[in-house]
Amino acid sequence: MQIRKNLLFAGLVAGLVGFSTTAAAGDYGYYPGDYGDSYDYARVTDVTPVYTDIQVREPRTRCWDEQVAYRQPGSPAGAVIGGLIGAAIGNKAGGHGHRGRHYYHHSRGASTVAGAAVGALLGNEISRASAPTQYAIEQRCQVVDEYTTRRELVGYDVRYRYNGRHYMTRTDRHPGDRIRVRVDVAPAF
Repeated sequence: MQIRKNLLFAGLVAGLVGFSTTAAAGDYGYYPGDYGDSYDYARVTDVTPVYTDIQVREPRTRCWDEQVAYRQPGSPAGAVIGGLIGAAIGNKAGGHGHRGRHYYHHSRGASTVAGAAVGALLGNEISRASAPTQYAIEQRCQVVDEYTTRRELVGYDVRYRYNGRHYMTRTDRHPGDRIRVRVDVAPAF
């Protein structure tokens, strides 16, 4: 029983010594790592932000005022008068169509309708051409791409000193006044 107590006490002491050794190494900033590498902290001597310029496309709507000319539509009276004149001309032109003993009455009706339609169009255009022109201001808009340059932080150039030697690296975050470094320990022969 006494032997068990002694073994338990020795195991407890060994565990505490191992824990205190690890804790003491941690206080000094030296941490054993995998594959023979260890970690320590080096003093940062200079930190320079590194930026890059990127172009950003932004669609924008641009609007402006523009003067526009309007013509009044042709008067209905012009179309009616033109239609009557065209119908009369078509009727007159269609009345001379006969061959032998048969008369082509449908030719007179078709000519009258065609003449009326052409006359109405011409009458409408004539009355429209003589109508006064009016001007108005309208807003016109167009979507255009504008490009702006924006500076974007890409990292930090960090200069540090470890064991009397100067080093430089780039990090993605500001390291503060010290930076963690990996130390490769190898036996010297």
